[in-house]
Amino acid sequence: MDYLNIYGLIIMIIIMLPNAVFAMKTKNLESKYHNKTVEAIEQIGRFGSMFLMVFKVPLLEYGYWFDNANIVYMVLIGALTLLYCFVWILYFRQSSIAKAMALAILPTIIFLSSGIILSQVLLIVTALLFGIGHITITYNNNK
Repeated sequence: MDYLNIYGLIIMIIIMLPNAVFAMKTKNLESKYHNKTVEAIEQIGRFGSMFLMVFKVPLLEYGYWFDNANIVYMVLIGALTLLYCFVWILYFRQSSIAKAMALAILPTIIFLSSGIILSQVLLIVTALLFGIGHITITYNNNK
């Protein structure tokens, strides 16, 4: 199971839970922002980041780049994931643009931090694509 990042899988499951609840609660949610290029960038970034958080692809992967990076990875990504869930709780109580933006920025930071700490170039690239697309779409849908 050297190809599987169990910790990344757990993080992805935790991140997806409030998203699933939101999707079930808000039927017929439609984006007000229609830019096919930005939407494509976001989707490539989203699915690429989610895949690379769970599966280790040995292409352009260099492993931890400092001592005890695995501990830093688990603590930082764990704390950011808990913060993400907390912001979802606040958002469910009352939505706002600030909370919506936090919900776009936090997963971007989770993906990007994971890529940097794990020295996974492909995850860094997909995290940047996701961030550009997701933050742009979230802002335009909530302004």
